[in-house]
Amino acid sequence: MPQRTYKIGEVAGLTGLKPFVLRFWETEFPQLSPVRTQKGQRLYTDEHLELIHRIKTLLYEEKLTIDGARRRLADDSRDGPLLRQIYDELTAIRRLLDA
Repeated sequence: MPQRTYKIGEVAGLTGLKPFVLRFWETEFPQLSPVRTQKGQRLYTDEHLELIHRIKTLLYEEKLTIDGARRRLADDSRDGPLLRQIYDELTAIRRLLDA
């Protein structure tokens, strides 16, 4: 089954970010590298969307610098998926309590 892809405008709408922010983040976060069509159009996957949401959380909610967010992403990949799942669940609980 082919993987769903999204154009930069769609991703901007889904994430609440401006396209120029997404393009800038591509230069700052090596993990965020969308596929390019022959015409140079960016195509993002669901995994890219998850990463963008993670970066947005690190920068806007946790108030990390870009360098700090880069380090946290590196730590996340090193710590494995279990710690990531625990973190996501605790973040969701915190959001529910804050609402």
